[in-house]
Amino acid sequence: MNHILIISDNETRKQNLQTVIQFLGEQCLSLPFSSALEQLKRTQPNASVLIDGENPELAKDVSARFPSLPFVLIGTLSALSEKPANIVSNVLEPVTYTDLTQSLHRCQEYSKRQPMRASNAQNKTRLFRSLVGKSDQIQAVRQLIEQVAPTDANVLVLGESGTGKEVVARNVHYLSERRDGPFIPVNCGAIPGELLESELFGHEKGSFTGAVNSRKGRFELAEGGTLFLDEIGDMPLQMQVKLLRVLQERTYERVGGNKAIQCNVRVIAATHRNLEDMISDGGFREDLYYRLNVFPIDSPALRERKEDIPLLLQELVTRIEGEHERSVRFTDDAIASLMEHPWPGNVRELSNLVERLTILFPGQIVDVQDLPEKYRHLDFQPYEPDYPEELLEREALNALFAGSDDDDEQSESDAPAAMTSLPPEGVNLKEYLSDLEINMITQALEQQDWVVARAADVLGMRRTTLVEKMRKYNLSRD
Repeated sequence: MNHILIISDNETRKQNLQTVIQFLGEQCLSLPFSSALEQLKRTQPNASVLIDGENPELAKDVSARFPSLPFVLIGTLSALSEKPANIVSNVLEPVTYTDLTQSLHRCQEYSKRQPMRASNAQNKTRLFRSLVGKSDQIQAVRQLIEQVAPTDANVLVLGESGTGKEVVARNVHYLSERRDGPFIPVNCGAIPGELLESELFGHEKGSFTGAVNSRKGRFELAEGGTLFLDEIGDMPLQMQVKLLRVLQERTYERVGGNKAIQCNVRVIAATHRNLEDMISDGGFREDLYYRLNVFPIDSPALRERKEDIPLLLQELVTRIEGEHERSVRFTDDAIASLMEHPWPGNVRELSNLVERLTILFPGQIVDVQDLPEKYRHLDFQPYEPDYPEELLEREALNALFAGSDDDDEQSESDAPAAMTSLPPEGVNLKEYLSDLEINMITQALEQQDWVVARAADVLGMRRTTLVEKMRKYNLSRD
């Protein structure tokens, strides 16, 4: 039941309120306080509740029991220290048309913006990745889609390239009664002007050179469904006239044919151009613009809804995991840096970046330093691992022995040749490694003119470690 409930024990006040509400064309039901609670438990109105303020404590108690319902207080709550949040307005007598309509509008907004309803709206469109987000802009787009989808009105989707205009169009289609019919997209800017008529309306055999067979056009393929005309601003003027005729008369003919074909197709157009400027410059027909612009939807740029980027990243990574079995994760700093980027390519640019990072860092965590340079908008200190000296020495020796296999000859200045096999008489490994280490340290120091810091860099160790080894082996310039 979509009605307004009046709760009052004052018969005169109830009659006055009923008169004003009926004048507004709304349905209403009036009840005394004694039976109002039971009525609200059984059937709650979809509109609002007008409650008498003669008994403030009772009015507060009733409204507090039903937080999802908006209440309008008739009278005043001056005797109460706190007013319940769902008492959205306070109307004093005599009740006027202006005050009551304003209060009913607040009730409407209270019901429409409830968190549970917003969550349900998000769940309906959560499969369409470019509409993921909690920003006001994307929620407004979802609401417009849900409002226009059940109708057959023509829709014009406006927005920059990469904002997901086709995703908006698919939402409109799949939430409409035409969802079981085809969704046919056409990029008007990608088809040469001389071929666009045949592409849209089809052609008969022999209608022009190369037409060896009859062919259905996109309008015919979209029969009973939705035709999405992307980049409508790139459509030549002569084609705009023919499209306008189809929208007006709901019939068309194939190229080279003379049979009128009935058209049961919903048209959704999209463009990144400013069509009103094009009309002023003579590049777009004004009559076609108003035919298409019955219900405009602005697809917001990503830089206008940066708070949606974390959710978009999660959705894009999940999609790539399902398609390519690759994954990547982001640190908080990396996400914060991406939120500072202006995103001229919008969601398409973000999608491409995520796919690139999953190739570069499969299964890894991406930090600011791992992002391409133009996406680094935060200061960061690159992490330089500090490995134990034992590990560095082991790796250096392994590299030395591995490298000796490739060198058949060594110069006299080189270190003693590393053994490739153990001699029959055996070897004192500790003395052998010590001699090898002393030789390498001495060469490094001599090459660097006994500058310890530079010699340590050559040997891949810390300066303090090299000083300790020099003390251990009693190595000095003297």
